[in-house]
This record gives sequence, C-alpha cells and structure tokens, in this order.
Amino acid sequence: MADPRATRTTANDPARTPTPAARKRGGSGIAFIVGGLVVVVAILAFVLYGGDVDPVGTAGDPNDINVTVDGVGDAAEDAGTAIEGAAESTGQAVEGAAESIGNAAENTLDNN
Repeated sequence: MADPRATRTTANDPARTPTPAARKRGGSGIAFIVGGLVVVVAILAFVLYGGDVDPVGTAGDPNDINVTVDGVGDAAEDAGTAIEGAAESTGQAVEGAAESIGNAAENTLDNN
C-alpha cells in the first residue's frame, strides 16, 4: 500500500516522502556551564560565610541551655504547679490501670 504521506508533483513522478524538519540540539552545554557556576558560588559562600568559626556564645557545652525570663512571676509558678499536678494525675491513672489489668489476669488464672 502506498504511503499516505507521500506526495507527487505529476502523475509520472515517483512518490516522495517528505523529510522531517531538522531538530535543534538542546542547550546541554549551557546547562553544564551554569551548573558549574552554581557549584563554584556555593563553595565560595561556604568558605567565606560558613568556615570553621564558632558561633558567639558556644564556649561551653553546646547541650547547656539557660533561659531567663523576667516579669512572669506567679504565672510561671502556677503553670509549673499545673504541669506537676497533671503529671502526678497521669502517673496515678497509669498505676490504677496496671493494677486493674493485674487483677483481671489473676482472676482469669484463678477461674481456670
């Protein structure tokens, strides 16, 4: 069967398939250049701004954190008391639940 894309100029000319348009190359060369420049700038920024300089105030142990808040007075103390009470209540609830589970287990074993 003849190629439907084929064109003829006259009845006696053989069928010719049109040639595809030439493809343009991608910009891969410029991409490598831009990528290299980005890497160079990143390295320079690290050397100039990151370096081995210790941040201000880290002369001691980096895990030591001291926070001082002035002017909170009773509010901070009340919050601390509330948190302590909540922790105590949670501990008692956990102990009660554990005791209930223990009693249920003993009853199950005694009935068997």
